[in-house]
Amino acid sequence: MSPVIEKRLLQALLAVAMVLPITAAVSGIVYGPEFLDRHGALARDLDSHFRYINGLFFGILCWYASCIPAIERHGPRLRLLGSLVIFGGLMRALSWGLVGPPSLGHKIGLGIELVIVPIVLLWQARLARRFT
Repeated sequence: MSPVIEKRLLQALLAVAMVLPITAAVSGIVYGPEFLDRHGALARDLDSHFRYINGLFFGILCWYASCIPAIERHGPRLRLLGSLVIFGGLMRALSWGLVGPPSLGHKIGLGIELVIVPIVLLWQARLARRFT
C-alpha cells in the first residue's frame, strides 16, 4: 500500500471515529446533564461542571480534527491528545468496575478511547516514519 493511500485510510478512520464523540460533546454542551437524564432537575453546579467537561471534550476533538489534513506531521499533538483520551477511558473503565456498566453509548466511547485511539497513535507513528 502506498503511503498516500495509507494516509487517506488513517484520515478516514479518524474522521469517522470522531462522529459519535462530537455528537455526544455537542449534546452535552447544549443540553447539559439533561442529555443523559431528561427526567429530573439537576443541580446548577453539576450542570456547570458537565458543560465545562463537554467544552474540554469538544476542544480536544477540534484539535484532533486539525491533525487530519497533514496527519503524518502531527505525531506529537496526536500523542498528547491520545494520552488525554486514553486516560479518560481508563477512568471510564474504573467507573464501570466501581459502579457498574454504563449505557451502550458510553461502552462505544470506551472502545474508541481504549482501542481506536491507541490504533490511531500507532498507525500515525508508522505513517510518519514512511513520510520521512
